[in-house]
Amino acid sequence: MGNVVSSHLNESRRKMIEARTTDVLEKFHEVFKKQYPVAIFNVVRLELEGGGGTQSQLLHRKDPLAGHTIFSGSLFQYLEENRKWRSRFVFVPNTYTIELFEGKAAHEQRLQPKLSINCAGYKALTSMEEYLELMSSSLPGLKAKASGVPVIKYPTQFPLILWHPYARHHYFCVGTEKEQKKWHAVLQDCIRHSNNGLSEEKSVETPAFVDSIRRYRQAKGHYGTWVMMCGTPGQILANLVMETLHPELRDAIGPRLRGKMEQRQRNWMLISDAVYKQVLFRTSNDFKSMVDNCELENNTLAVKLRGHMDMLITSKEHIVGKIKAHVMPKVEQLLRTNVQPYISSILEALMEPTSRGFSEVRDVFVKEVVEVNKNSLNGGGKEKLGEQLERLYMLAFHPVKMQSCYEQMEKLNLEGLQQRFDVPSPSVFVSRAQILMREQMDNAVYTFEQLLHQSLESQGEGDLCKSIEKCQERVLKKYDYDSSTVRKKFFREALLQIIIPYMLRELAPSCTEGLHRFQDLIFQDSSHVLLVENMYEDVVLQSVCKDILMAVKEAAVQRRHNLYRDSIILTNSDPNLHLLEETPPVDWGSKFGADDPDGSVDSRAEGKGLKGRRRQVVSMIQLEGLPISYESCQEVPGVDLIPEEDGEVSGYNEEDTDVDEEELGQYPSLKSPDSVYEIRDLINPVVEVILPVHEENLEDGASETESTDGTITTEDGLPEKVTHVTAVVDDGAKKSSREKSSPRSIMDELVGSRKQERKLEEEAAIQEAIEEMELAVQGEDEDKDSEQTAEASTAESDSESQPLATDCSSRNDSGFQSPTNERVAGLIANGPTGEDK
Repeated sequence: MGNVVSSHLNESRRKMIEARTTDVLEKFHEVFKKQYPVAIFNVVRLELEGGGGTQSQLLHRKDPLAGHTIFSGSLFQYLEENRKWRSRFVFVPNTYTIELFEGKAAHEQRLQPKLSINCAGYKALTSMEEYLELMSSSLPGLKAKASGVPVIKYPTQFPLILWHPYARHHYFCVGTEKEQKKWHAVLQDCIRHSNNGLSEEKSVETPAFVDSIRRYRQAKGHYGTWVMMCGTPGQILANLVMETLHPELRDAIGPRLRGKMEQRQRNWMLISDAVYKQVLFRTSNDFKSMVDNCELENNTLAVKLRGHMDMLITSKEHIVGKIKAHVMPKVEQLLRTNVQPYISSILEALMEPTSRGFSEVRDVFVKEVVEVNKNSLNGGGKEKLGEQLERLYMLAFHPVKMQSCYEQMEKLNLEGLQQRFDVPSPSVFVSRAQILMREQMDNAVYTFEQLLHQSLESQGEGDLCKSIEKCQERVLKKYDYDSSTVRKKFFREALLQIIIPYMLRELAPSCTEGLHRFQDLIFQDSSHVLLVENMYEDVVLQSVCKDILMAVKEAAVQRRHNLYRDSIILTNSDPNLHLLEETPPVDWGSKFGADDPDGSVDSRAEGKGLKGRRRQVVSMIQLEGLPISYESCQEVPGVDLIPEEDGEVSGYNEEDTDVDEEELGQYPSLKSPDSVYEIRDLINPVVEVILPVHEENLEDGASETESTDGTITTEDGLPEKVTHVTAVVDDGAKKSSREKSSPRSIMDELVGSRKQERKLEEEAAIQEAIEEMELAVQGEDEDKDSEQTAEASTAESDSESQPLATDCSSRNDSGFQSPTNERVAGLIANGPTGEDK
């Protein structure tokens, strides 16, 4: 593979790539230098004028992933170097970077990972058909066929593929469809988080960078949303370079590739990956230099702007008025004919899946809180309650539980509007809405935690159930308001992102040519913060904002999709609540006495050292050294629970792993020899009795043995003493009904049935005695009857005084049960003459 890359990327071609990268970065740098002072001006103006928007009702957690990891598990990876499949241990830290290790031991020893994958720009695929469809456009003239020779031979039917338009592709596989779905959810979450790489905390750098990218692409004739606007600034710049460089290299190198179609596609993917790495290294370093230079040049600009802000605003408004007079007739004509008729249809297409997704977030939150409340009602104990609250803490970052919310947004369909408004893909809006869903879920959970902790501190734990219900109601009211506010803002921003690029493209030929004359109206001292092209775009934006705001307002007035009207403003509804944002997170494990399973004092603490272990959001079960069904993840938490694997980074402890009996049958090497049990069974015979299982007596576990004292009567009529009772529940019963009977309940049923039989026998004996006494009274053979009566009395006393058969051997062994037994059975150890009942 290395020869293919080196032969096509020789020294001259690498220099050409370097030159093209330098050319793009220099042109972008010029745009970025202009937009950076404008971003500072906007930030200072916002600080002075205010207008921060509606206050959020829910609390915001500053660093929710501190001290946590996301996921770990094992799967199979395809290696391009030797074309073989190898087992890899996957670890996902709170940065959402996928790290692959040789095995779990390598990760625990803090060794360097074999591979680290930043998922920005990737797509997670679950079928070769999807992959081949994307690969068919990688080289001109080559169309991959699903029915042809496969690109890669998968050992299972459940592939997982990470596809990137420029970087290397990664191939994985798992053993079952259930595993595939869970892993796919985790991979999608990594992609979703990595794509959102621009920090909102950088109030100057991020807006300047976004505007610079948009203006650079508009200068090249590319309007509309850009699907590769994902990742860190260095990655976005690399995508910007590859947008023009990649087709050029493909046309030059593609015809020279040799071999079959699949081989040429794979070789081109490796070449493209090498080019992308070279470009990414350069763009990441250069952007840091750009930011440092702009900060150095504008380090005192904010102070100067504060002293001259009134003059600058007046000057800007004067120039904006001149620009409006020049362009508004054409803008209004475009609005009436090509924009206003479509605003309501675009809004409706956005509202339906978005509102369903946020409604699902609400339902998932309610369901989890109800599960916590059930524990307090059923007397689950404080430790269990603390454990559930700790799991609720990371609900928003659990990809499996949140998947039902994300799936609602993936139904967004903009067909018919994409071509008209130059929207290549709705993925930009889908990803943004999903991130907002996660933020709202985390805000709701964090607010619930703080309110519950405050209630318990003031009122105590006397009526915990009532406290949980009250806190839930308060959070839901706040969530409904914040959800409405966030959605309306999302709708406005999405409409602007769809409509404004379209209008700029349509107006460019007739409106942009005469804008340069307005530059003369700007003073030289303020020319670096007042740019004509920016003010022109502000005019276009303001012209359509009125229609967009009206459309969203009408949807709220009609109470469609549970949107609040703008007149409903909840200001200071809970003034003391936001003071809780400064308090540290609640450690429910310590509060309710449930220590971390890994023994750590505080699983949320940062910087715990090499020996510290972090709590894992999603837990997987892996068994190393076994076939594929065990090597991969065996169980990922479903919608009903978020299990944690003892707080370990790997989430797995081999000693605590339970393997089903049927699975043991598939792997004979895992079974223990049963000869010892057979010998003990011969020494101490057992009687197997099938009894119904009562739900209230059922607990988790396979069997339980109790010493007891009682007797049962076998079929031959001899009473036998019972020394031990063992209740055994098969796996099928545990999984289906989750029921198991205790040994004491089995003994009670046995004794009860024998008492009923004895009662019937005694009644029959009494009736017979009465008849005999009546005969005796009549004087028939009084002496003989008296003698028979004495003999019967003697026999009865002898029977009552007869000692029981004893077998007082006390043993821990409770007999042997076949692993293939599928019945709920009680094994009762009897004397040597015991038989099956």
